[in-house]
Amino acid sequence: MLIKDEPRLVPTVARTLPSVSENFGVVGVLGGMGPLATVDFMRKMLEATPAHRDQEHVPVVVSCIPQVPDRTEAFRGAGASPLAAMLESGQRLVAAGVGSIVIPCNTAHLWFDELQEAIDLPMLHLVDAALEEAVKVGGANGRIGLLATDATLASGLYVNRRSPRLPAHKVQWLLPTAGEIMELVMPGIAAVKAGKLEIATEYLRAAARLLQQRGASAVVLGCTEIPIVLHASNAPLPVIDATAALARKAVMWSMASSLQA
Repeated sequence: MLIKDEPRLVPTVARTLPSVSENFGVVGVLGGMGPLATVDFMRKMLEATPAHRDQEHVPVVVSCIPQVPDRTEAFRGAGASPLAAMLESGQRLVAAGVGSIVIPCNTAHLWFDELQEAIDLPMLHLVDAALEEAVKVGGANGRIGLLATDATLASGLYVNRRSPRLPAHKVQWLLPTAGEIMELVMPGIAAVKAGKLEIATEYLRAAARLLQQRGASAVVLGCTEIPIVLHASNAPLPVIDATAALARKAVMWSMASSLQA
């Protein structure tokens, strides 16, 4: 049944609600790579926020478009570049009024610089966030394992990254062998994407255990699918969760931005 007065009420209510563009500290999440990793990132943002009621949480706009071309295949030269689709999501976030953008996907950061150049907004780098925590856990010269996609590993995204927020450091990276990547790490990541979490846990725990046996004192979970199944409570050694590190950075940025408003 139609209520005749309803059309007059809707504009009145709408005027009482602030638009996203009027909010300071709005974080834009360029997600969908993959969808479960985006949900995991959002949960970790909530966990990182010192809120006691709804209104104290960080304002977030999420663009979760899973149809972005596969980043690993693109790096191998076996698939289309994801840049155009990522840029479209980024522009959607800009139009929504966000103040900063994060990408909860490690391999997608191979196109970070191109996105940063095209999008005139601050962007928080996932690898920088993870490196800062890795140095805290393992020390400036710690032996740190790295689990990630073969594209992230082959590109040197972590190994060659030098964070501007850190003094010069020499993390001693321990990487999976080519066989471990193909037989354990990539199948584990694929299993997460397929929703086969028990199988994924077995693969990725085994890969982490091999890094521990070779002397790793901790391991960076350098793919946002990995911490969905491998974490502090079931890993054979201490973990640095890159997803959680980025979530904490995003919350810190939002809170600082809100204070400056």
